[in-house]
Amino acid sequence: MFESPLFPNLLYLVLMAGIWLAALAVVSPGTGILELLALTALGAAGLGTLYAPLNAWALLLLLVGIVFFLLSLRFIKPEIGLIISALAFSLGSVFMFQPTQGLVAVHPALALVVSLLTIGYFWLAVRKVLLAQRAQPTIDLARLIGATGDVRTPLDPQGSVYVLGELWTAESDVPVQPGQHVKVIARDGLILMVEPVEDTKSH
Repeated sequence: MFESPLFPNLLYLVLMAGIWLAALAVVSPGTGILELLALTALGAAGLGTLYAPLNAWALLLLLVGIVFFLLSLRFIKPEIGLIISALAFSLGSVFMFQPTQGLVAVHPALALVVSLLTIGYFWLAVRKVLLAQRAQPTIDLARLIGATGDVRTPLDPQGSVYVLGELWTAESDVPVQPGQHVKVIARDGLILMVEPVEDTKSH
């Protein structure tokens, strides 16, 4: 199996799956499932490299992808950072494994399709999440403290609540189930700190 020409293609797909999952986990942290899946895929790809010779210089391209991805989170426009990041990840992954013949170990058609999908994924999905996170809130943040709302996804400790006409990420010191009412007691950036209340209507 390890000497099969299919093996580098399989490693390539696993590596790209790990990159996709890791990118989504960074911009949209949640239950930890994405993080676990990303680590599993990247770990499997890493183990596979024990049997497939690497092009060390391709690791530099992956590093460039990581740097521009992180820069796009806060310091540069997502449109610029994510495109450069996607291109670097795509090229670095394609040339990661040394071919027994030809220029690349990964089938060119597979590399082209996955690279185009990666660019589209970063542009359409990841960019959309980043732009939403950077968008200015439409309400006065000072009004949030003391406001009440209802829980939309379980707070254990983090979930989502509907307060003042908008959906927010919130944390609670005690588990709170969907449908229960909560009161905002503090705010950490765009994350609300809440506590459960009884017989209170959201407003």
